[in-house]
Amino acid sequence: MSRTILPGGLQSVSFEAGGERLIEDLTLTFQPGPLSVILGPNGAGKSLTLRLAHGLLRPSSGKVFWTGGPDAIRHQAMVFQRPVLMRRTVAGNIDFGMKLQGWSRQERQRRRERVMTLTGLTHLAQRPARVLSAGEQQRLSLARAWAIRPQVLFLDEPTANLDPTASRAVETIVTAIHESGTKVVMTTHDLGQARRLGEEVFFLHRGKLVERGLAKRFFEQPKTALASAFLRGELIW
Repeated sequence: MSRTILPGGLQSVSFEAGGERLIEDLTLTFQPGPLSVILGPNGAGKSLTLRLAHGLLRPSSGKVFWTGGPDAIRHQAMVFQRPVLMRRTVAGNIDFGMKLQGWSRQERQRRRERVMTLTGLTHLAQRPARVLSAGEQQRLSLARAWAIRPQVLFLDEPTANLDPTASRAVETIVTAIHESGTKVVMTTHDLGQARRLGEEVFFLHRGKLVERGLAKRFFEQPKTALASAFLRGELIW
């Protein structure tokens, strides 16, 4: 079994682009266990935080840390708001990540069939990925990520472009991934979804961590005026 990479997160991280500081002295730690939701208004830095944590962006200052050290990225996966799929079949997309990690053909086949069953994609196995519906493509993105058994899965607004039915299907899969033992860290603009899925909340505003706490307490008794205003649906700048 792989050495755990948790806890991990950002320590005093700032990120600048185009002469503007978008993330400022951000420190947050992801612990094993709870499904973590990152909330905040547009421009709060939610997606940037995920990209920094996953190593897709380098901080201007501060550091990103994982207990597993430099090899930790091998035990993470990320699913984006808009699926990034290869010009392969559904089965071929799922197989690709496992092949990169050196899984045997027999292991890949067994795991591929398992995740296709769990995500409702078995009947689409030989369908070209890019002709799938938006909801099917996002389920495929989740299946491909889940197949490599990541210790941490980052989800960036995974249902932002989906209708309610497709969104519910994605939420069911996210819950199953979480219950399988993978640490899920997700951003969402949907407060209902955050209430349904979240177990802890990180609330960001202007690239800073304003509040962190158990989801139930955050939604029922936020500690800060900014969080209270956000939950009431008020515009906060």
